[in-house]
Amino acid sequence: MQRLDFIYFKDSPKGGRGVFTADYIPKDTLIEICPVLVLSNEDREKIHQTFLHDYYFLWDKEGKQAAIALGYGSLYNHSYQPNAYYQMNKDGQSIDVYAGEDIEPGQEICFNYNGQRFDESPLWFEAK
Repeated sequence: MQRLDFIYFKDSPKGGRGVFTADYIPKDTLIEICPVLVLSNEDREKIHQTFLHDYYFLWDKEGKQAAIALGYGSLYNHSYQPNAYYQMNKDGQSIDVYAGEDIEPGQEICFNYNGQRFDESPLWFEAK
């Protein structure tokens, strides 16, 4: 697992926990490489009945495989005005998180759960 050493998690005003920075992060900086555990369609269906339902990423275009991000990967909160974005690295089996803009110390780092930075499609929960 690789990430900036001044990234930390704590309670978030958005609810639950979130990921924050103690230092300035310039735009386009790689914030974290989150290794993933890739789940089969069968396992993805099983986690819908567990707490993990809200913490996985769709891993394939058909929406059958899922990935559980390790590191802080599943703790980043959603925003429709995100300051970060993620890219799926299928070959490296990781989700890589980048600064989409300059991020100031103390700010929460958020990305859009829809996968595209400014996609305002509805989510499975009410976004804060």
